[in-house]
Amino acid sequence: MRKKVVIMVAAVVVGLPLAGVLAGQMNLLAGKPPADLGVRNGMLKPPGADAQNVVSSQAAMHPHRPDHVIAPLRISSDAATAFAKLERIVRGMEGASVVVSEPHYLRAAFRSKWLRFVDDVEFFLDPHEGVIHMRSASRLGRRDFGVNRARLEAVRTAFDAT
Repeated sequence: MRKKVVIMVAAVVVGLPLAGVLAGQMNLLAGKPPADLGVRNGMLKPPGADAQNVVSSQAAMHPHRPDHVIAPLRISSDAATAFAKLERIVRGMEGASVVVSEPHYLRAAFRSKWLRFVDDVEFFLDPHEGVIHMRSASRLGRRDFGVNRARLEAVRTAFDAT
């Protein structure tokens, strides 16, 4: 009886993570991109009031949770040059693929290494304010364990350093 319990526990401990990785590698955990991404009236998509897997530099303009808010990138040079620098940074990040590249808007999809979850990341250049607004959100799940904030802060670090 004890041997059966050990085998069952081992099967669960090994089998569940293995099944998760397999599902990820088959792109079953990627989700679908929301249809309402992009810039509308100078605004990126607002975070859902209850979502815990999104950060946005425009969150303060909508009903939000305090953990939704992140500062925009400040531009200290020519706006077009700054936006081109941002695109180079994003293209060089692990798991990133640029989906839309326009003069004032950039959207990328970031895919995690093992489970292949996808997060949608957007940047909107507002040269009048001298900022680049940004938003990062997970397609699936309710929580992201700080991944979206950490990603945008890594972008900020690279942007400010160069």
